[in-house]
Amino acid sequence: MSEVDVVTRSRKRSNPAQIVPLSFLLVIAVGTALLSLPFAHASGQTDHLAAAFTTVSAVCVTGLVTVDTATYWTPFGQAVILLLIQVGGLGTMTLATLLALLVRGKITLAASIRAQTETKTSGLGDVRGVLVRIVRATLLAEGVIAVFLTMRFRSTYDDDLATAAWHGLFHAVSSFNNAGFALYSDNLIGFVADGWIIGPICLAIIAGGIGYPAYFELTRERFRVSMWSIYLRLTVVGYATLLVVGFVAFLLSEWGNPGTIGTLDVQGKLWGSLAGSVFPRTAGFNSIDYGNIRPETLVVHLVLMFIGGGSAGTAGGIKVTTFFLLGYVIWSETRGWSEVRLGNRRVSGASQRQALTVALLGVGLVTAGTIALVVLTDHPLDRVVFEVVSAFGTVGLSMNLTPQLPPVAQLVIMGVMFCGRVGTVTVASALALSSTRTVRYHLPEEHTVVG
Repeated sequence: MSEVDVVTRSRKRSNPAQIVPLSFLLVIAVGTALLSLPFAHASGQTDHLAAAFTTVSAVCVTGLVTVDTATYWTPFGQAVILLLIQVGGLGTMTLATLLALLVRGKITLAASIRAQTETKTSGLGDVRGVLVRIVRATLLAEGVIAVFLTMRFRSTYDDDLATAAWHGLFHAVSSFNNAGFALYSDNLIGFVADGWIIGPICLAIIAGGIGYPAYFELTRERFRVSMWSIYLRLTVVGYATLLVVGFVAFLLSEWGNPGTIGTLDVQGKLWGSLAGSVFPRTAGFNSIDYGNIRPETLVVHLVLMFIGGGSAGTAGGIKVTTFFLLGYVIWSETRGWSEVRLGNRRVSGASQRQALTVALLGVGLVTAGTIALVVLTDHPLDRVVFEVVSAFGTVGLSMNLTPQLPPVAQLVIMGVMFCGRVGTVTVASALALSSTRTVRYHLPEEHTVVG
């Protein structure tokens, strides 16, 4: 076999457009089988659709559910859900992180292929080092948050040590992976004003959702802002901006709403507003009843859910970097600049096209899912759009619509969750790899009418 054939076949085997969806589908199949076992259900009866929906939601770290996690599943079933969340979160982070490293030149595709071909191994040594750092940081963060939550559950809510530890571990893993599953029938509504619960969970959500490449670069560059890459600047500035905007918007909109935070004291309103800013960033927990939010809050949440969190993290959506990069593209175009500048760097044309593609595909998926649910159900449009955007962004927030959906509509939501989680990684990988191809000729250029 020639060297060209080896490289070509290696490229095909490493094609993320095939590997990523198949790996997630395999985990979903195993998880569905486990949750379909009679002793996974509190009633002892098997519901394959509920098992499949919950598995997809857990693996895609979404949090939308059709049954009550606290009462429907046995401890075995809850443990399976926890394992699926961990596998889904770690799988997404590792795949997306390796993609980011590939795009930024830390790992070249050619070097990876040569190493796999020559040494018959699955990857490079530095790849293994990255994966070890990701796993180590994940377990450490989840462990610290679990300890804080366990202490709070034990000291304040009269849980015995075993129950407090289980609840602390479950919610730590669920929050760090931005999954939104909770072991309480009202999710976190009972803790809306408890900063010792809401605070650590929000911190875990931000830590898991911001993305490991950002941590790696911050560790290296620290506060030398002039040395920050475009990716890190977009991530840090974008994340902070959306956090503040979401907090202020929620506080002003819901301050006097008795159905949400209107009856709380000032401290409770502040904690409720912090959760109202962090949770829509694909976390999925809810400390208020989203069936009672005001229209202006709904619109802000739709935007936050669609944007999501950082690249190569556990959050979903089109990602902060995508949204703010497109913002800079618009700004540069309106200023008449021939190139997009950010600080002392110029953004490549390939990055701009990739951001536009990811955003428009997200719009297309949300539109298709909304049309499908409008046809299949008779629910109000605002609730349908909220549910679809929540599924696409792997958020998990719900206006109490998902449990009311007929089976065929639940399948639509499952598809949107899967595409929202797996599709973004797959599309980004395919675009990144295709951008490395050498263009051997150029067609004649022509300008068309736009706008």
